[in-house]
Order: sequence, then C-alpha cells, then structure tokens
Amino acid sequence: MGNDAIMKTRLILKPGQRGTKSLISKYGDDLVCVRYRYDPKTRQRIKTIELIIERKEWEPPPEKFSAENLVALKIEGYETELRKKVKEAGGIWKPDKRLWFVRYGKISGTILEKHIYVDALDK
Repeated sequence: MGNDAIMKTRLILKPGQRGTKSLISKYGDDLVCVRYRYDPKTRQRIKTIELIIERKEWEPPPEKFSAENLVALKIEGYETELRKKVKEAGGIWKPDKRLWFVRYGKISGTILEKHIYVDALDK
C-alpha cells in the first residue's frame, strides 16, 4: 500500500453520520471515524476506520499558568499584527526588558501563546 503520499482523503465521517450505521453495530463506542480515501493511480476508493484499542486512566498534567498569571511575550518589532493582538488583549510593553506582559487567560489558545518567553519567568 505504498501509495499513501498520493491518496487523498475526501470525506471523514463521525459515528452516527449517514454511512456509519453498520460499522457502529460492529465496533460500537470504539469507532472514532470513517475515512474515504481515493487513489487516482489505481482508481480505487478505500474506506478506512479509526478504532479505539485501549482505554486507561490518565491524569492530565497541571496547567503551566493560571488565567491570572502574567506572562512575558517576545515579539519582534516587525511583527505588527502580533503586537496589535497583544494590545487588544491588554498587553503592556516593558521597554527595559524588551518584552510584552499580558494575563495568560487573555492569550490562552491563541497564536500569542506560542510567543511566551519562558526564560523571562525564571528571572
């Protein structure tokens, strides 16, 4: 099956959607999704499924920052769109440190989260 690189996935169905009924009766709650892939070279439509094969207890790691934590962001001067987003989130520029500071809750889940400057937090 070495054609994975050229096959295109065109449809992904979640359990309960039309076309998954027989697979739900076979796999039950272990069915995650059904994919339809198309191989132009062999002119085949291939139906694949994703299954849960194991369930274990798991404890999520603690959050690194709470919503109220002040975090430092390193954003370069030319990154004008990011600077605008920090300002909109209530960020404050500290020129002596050359860093922005903003509450983590205001940037959690946004592109700004990737710009947290962790080294500044150790000082």
